[in-house]
Amino acid sequence: MKIARILIAAAALAIGAGAVQAETKKVRIGTEGAYPPFNSVDSAGKLVGFDIEIGEALCAKMKVECTFIAQDWDGIIPALLAKKYDLILASMSITDERKEKVSFTIPYYLTPGSFIAPKDTAITDIAPAALKGKTIGAQSSTTGATYLEDKYKDSEIKLYPTQDEANADLAAGRLDAVLADKFVLYEWLEKSTDGKCCSFVGPDLKDVNPQGTGIAVRQEDNELREALNKAIKEIEADGTFAKINAKYFPFPIN
Repeated sequence: MKIARILIAAAALAIGAGAVQAETKKVRIGTEGAYPPFNSVDSAGKLVGFDIEIGEALCAKMKVECTFIAQDWDGIIPALLAKKYDLILASMSITDERKEKVSFTIPYYLTPGSFIAPKDTAITDIAPAALKGKTIGAQSSTTGATYLEDKYKDSEIKLYPTQDEANADLAAGRLDAVLADKFVLYEWLEKSTDGKCCSFVGPDLKDVNPQGTGIAVRQEDNELREALNKAIKEIEADGTFAKINAKYFPFPIN
């Protein structure tokens, strides 16, 4: 009888420990921290932005405890593969090249590429032939950078570690134009002092990011990817996504 009671108590403790472990499951999220309004670092050194709030909402749906880790963009996929964190939530465009290294969730938002230029520019046509000889900036290792290198071979392409650096060179007159995701450029044009220099030129380029923006996980982490897919659908269905969207943009981005 005494042995039976001990075994029952041990089983209860094991069940309890398992429940606590499930409740405190931790997920580490990698993000750039230099891509406002999607992810950036505030004056207190805290990661903030659209991606951060989306990540917090997804974690709440999945009932996991999440921490955010800042990582330079050029090393963001290698750090995921090295298990520095469990997923990348950093406004990463889904591309076939990236799919060779990581797996993506369903898109959580869609964004076209756009050019911006000084307000006094003579640029009206953004076709590659029209921008021959022009100096165009973009953030390195982005779909915008790849797009420029593939299609604008007669332009001088300058690539920068962060989008802010590309924008700063445009404001300083060292670039003729910049190509990036439209929503990121919108934030800079509308809300920064330097952004008053410039405006959008030409039509949106939907073929810059045709597959949308997703969350990246390691290719073997199918369970995590499917949990994220489920959570994305849930925050879209219950209005959470729309609420976060409205905080940052006066138009829907999904």
